[in-house]
Amino acid sequence: MRNHLAGNRRSVIAIFALFCLVGVVGAEGFRVPVEYHKLDNGLKVILSPDHTSPTVVVAVYYNIGFRIEPKDRTGFAHLFEHMMFQGSKNLGKMEFIKLVQRNGGVLNGSTRFDFTNYFEVVPAHKLETALWAEADRMSGLSITQENLTNQQGVVINEVRVNVLNQPYGGFPWLDMPQYANTNWYNAHNFYGDLKDLEAATLEDVTQFFKTYYAPNNAALAIVGDFDPREALAMVKKYFAAIPASPQPPKPDLSEPRQEKQKRVIKEDTLANRPALAIAYHVPERKTPEFYAMGLLDQILLQGDDSKLREHLVQKKGYTAGVSGGINLLGNMHNYNGPMLWMASLLHDKSVSADDIVQAWDEVIDGVIAKPVDRATLDRALVKLRSSFYDEVSGFFGFGRADLLASFALFDDDPARINTLEDEFRKVTPELLQKTAAEFLRAGNRTILIIEPKQGS
Repeated sequence: MRNHLAGNRRSVIAIFALFCLVGVVGAEGFRVPVEYHKLDNGLKVILSPDHTSPTVVVAVYYNIGFRIEPKDRTGFAHLFEHMMFQGSKNLGKMEFIKLVQRNGGVLNGSTRFDFTNYFEVVPAHKLETALWAEADRMSGLSITQENLTNQQGVVINEVRVNVLNQPYGGFPWLDMPQYANTNWYNAHNFYGDLKDLEAATLEDVTQFFKTYYAPNNAALAIVGDFDPREALAMVKKYFAAIPASPQPPKPDLSEPRQEKQKRVIKEDTLANRPALAIAYHVPERKTPEFYAMGLLDQILLQGDDSKLREHLVQKKGYTAGVSGGINLLGNMHNYNGPMLWMASLLHDKSVSADDIVQAWDEVIDGVIAKPVDRATLDRALVKLRSSFYDEVSGFFGFGRADLLASFALFDDDPARINTLEDEFRKVTPELLQKTAAEFLRAGNRTILIIEPKQGS
């Protein structure tokens, strides 16, 4: 579903440490430089210079992800991600990839809940090359039956390899939303049913491109070593003439309040150990409870000092590890709709799922029963701040571009990146307790149990 088209990973890792600084760090945090523009055709442009290394990130985000793909074409958003590398007006099949790599860059694309993104990291003096290439495929993708048939086969094979023929395939990131949610947009098979993938037509692909891959449904973020005035002139040169396209009404993504616990058992003929996942619906983005949930995640699940790891792993010995978080396909900020806080683990057959859930509830009941102490909250803030800095500085500045583009798409406000820390600091122990009582109640959760079933 992601990382299909990375460049030379070893060279990236070897020099990654040289390019980790972001913004201006101070005693109270850091500020990311943000310039925000909109072209007449609706393209949102975010410029964030950083002269610590001679590289630039070019990231184009389209406001189309898994959730709002056509109802009879599950997996279509992901299929189209592959189509975007099959050639355009001036670049033949796979030549986009070769162009970036020949110029010393790396690239990738991915499909998420609420966007599909494409990005390149190139030497700073190749910024114009990357912008020209992205504009070339936005203005005219090569949509042919040959390309479609080829990529249908690639994606269908990917589903078979990564899900159908893989132990714990799709667990829990793909499975859980289908059980925990009730709205089709949030609950369908995002990877795609094979019959839907096979049924996609050339007309489907053409209309999808015209509708969703338009400048007025996109954000372009540039991060790195560049002059903002020169970069904006390049953006206008290559993107301004691309026409906007009428956008369909956004579907209703809302989820009803879950009142009763759901419990699902899924048999897995390839698994050799049982597995368990627990998920809760989280508060709406940008609310005080949303930020409190982010801190509860740090307290309960993130790091070796988290309460669930201490209890389930160190004290009870039920599992070797438990992992998860808010939005397993990204982070707690780069989505726009209902979301789950989810944790999963593998365990021995000698331990029952009921035993694990009981131990889980001992921890959850503790944060619901009384407010956490101030020291625990302060430690969670430090952990979250560290995680946030890692996210923003990651992969040559791509982490920063990711948040800037997401906030432009979803909120029309990329400068939100500079207010997040303040919002988390407003959270009190009392708000944490209130949030836990509403969102970590048993009636708000779904339990998914994987049972190995050999010989089928």
